[in-house]
Amino acid sequence: MDAGMGQGMPGFSRDRLDGVAGGLALVMDELAHGVVVTSLKGDLLHANQAARTELSRREVLGVQEGRLQTIDIRHDRELTQALSKAETGRRSLVSLRCGGRGRLCIAFIPLRAEKIGARPTVALVLSRASVCDTLMLCFFARTHGLTPAEEQVLTILCQGYSTPQVALQLKVAVPTVRSHVRSLCAKTQSHGVRELVGQVAVLPPLGAARLLDPLH
Repeated sequence: MDAGMGQGMPGFSRDRLDGVAGGLALVMDELAHGVVVTSLKGDLLHANQAARTELSRREVLGVQEGRLQTIDIRHDRELTQALSKAETGRRSLVSLRCGGRGRLCIAFIPLRAEKIGARPTVALVLSRASVCDTLMLCFFARTHGLTPAEEQVLTILCQGYSTPQVALQLKVAVPTVRSHVRSLCAKTQSHGVRELVGQVAVLPPLGAARLLDPLH
């Protein structure tokens, strides 16, 4: 935060601004989206909890001697080009194949330096692995009074499976799944599976890092 901005916000002392920054870092760790901040050369400056988990898998991205790198050298060019675009203030979206998990999409966002003379940086926002993460699905289920069976059906529907495929996975009859779906739609005031999954897809992107915390 530069001095001018601080002066233009009465009541925001340096200690308070530092506290806000610390709070934002904690919030970032709650996100299901991985967020990485690097220099324009790819030097790793910060990674939230979801990003650290992704990097530790070493399926798509990793860190070597403090610098972000792609695991498959065939993706090096895409990473380099995205960082070069960020250097000129342009945003970009890169989609990298990650084995059995499909693709990892990464948005590259150039960040304005907060202080004169500070090094410009770039934020990499990673896509989520699923439509909804465990924590928010639990919140959603409890909010709408779903039964464990209904929550299980909803979880599989959110993975893109059809009603017969859900029945096959759960080893139950198709009419049983359809009964659960009708109940799900009634409880969530949805007009079909598409609208039901749509409700889940737009839930706040919080991850499962604090899954053991009490839910209310």
